[in-house]
Amino acid sequence: MLRSLRLIDFRCFKSLDLSVPAEGAILIGDNAQGKTSILEALCVLVRLHSPRSHRMMTLASIGGKGFGIAGDPWGQERQVRYSREGLILKVYDENRSSQNAYLEDGGLVVWMGNEDLDLVRGPGEGRRRYLDFLGAQIDSSYRRSWSRYRRALKAKNLLLKEGRPRDAEILSYEEIMVEHGTILMNTRARLVAELNPLAAEAQQVVSGKDEPLTLRYLPGSGHDLRESMLQAKERETRMRQAVVGPHRDDLDLRLHGMPAADFASEGQQRTLALALKLAQGKLLEQRSGKLPIYLMDDIFGELDPSRRNALMNHLPPRAQKWITTTHLDWLNETPELANIGRFRVKNGAVGAM
Repeated sequence: MLRSLRLIDFRCFKSLDLSVPAEGAILIGDNAQGKTSILEALCVLVRLHSPRSHRMMTLASIGGKGFGIAGDPWGQERQVRYSREGLILKVYDENRSSQNAYLEDGGLVVWMGNEDLDLVRGPGEGRRRYLDFLGAQIDSSYRRSWSRYRRALKAKNLLLKEGRPRDAEILSYEEIMVEHGTILMNTRARLVAELNPLAAEAQQVVSGKDEPLTLRYLPGSGHDLRESMLQAKERETRMRQAVVGPHRDDLDLRLHGMPAADFASEGQQRTLALALKLAQGKLLEQRSGKLPIYLMDDIFGELDPSRRNALMNHLPPRAQKWITTTHLDWLNETPELANIGRFRVKNGAVGAM
């Protein structure tokens, strides 16, 4: 899926030219050596998305004025360059006019990391990001609606904070929020319905136990977003912020019918987080007909052998996997990775093992 990755001034890498086999790569090294940054660069190249930062400028090397990433995901030579002037996006050395145009025929990614525990016991924002990252990969119109809704929401909140009547202007932004927020709500509801059986299956496979998992979409408003905004008008004026809409959505996670954040053990919560990501990958494959790349950031050290092997067996065998780890003690127990590339990462340098 991706045979080569090249970096310039990205995080701790002044430059990097890495070639890997079709099975993928294991990146071995101590913490803070650059392993996760390689996975992050791949995610930015494929999806223009960093799971570690919302601002592109923070991805540049210290003192750098920008960065460059290039590679060949799905056989397409792609380039992402960032500077203070903005993004330059190329496919086969031809400029793409926008991020949506760049992503329209791009690839798919599933990111798995220890921070995924926040999907279970953290605030709703993380679960919304989980749905957003999936929705944007499945449907290009979802990303467009998410962006327009967020811009209108920000403008509405600024007007509400002024504390003086701006009803006409607020109404104009609410029209945008209703149009695009309804698309977000409908898409999220469908995604959760499709994810539900996939996540339940993954939970049972990885845990090796009968642990019924259910997912339920919790909209941040009634089914009629316009009516919900109308009913909340007085409260929003008093609180000086928008209180209804998909920016308040959540995803209800239950094991054995009980809230997972409150009643599941840490081991069950870790398995549940993995199940959500495995379901995400399966749904991407079903919807697009393409296998995503699995980016797995230091997750094996926290899993016992039975869960680790169950996880690997549940992953599509032909999917490419990029894995970071601090040690290889577990690798002999994972025959599925016999042909994967092995690389040592140290102080921003990478060498084959």
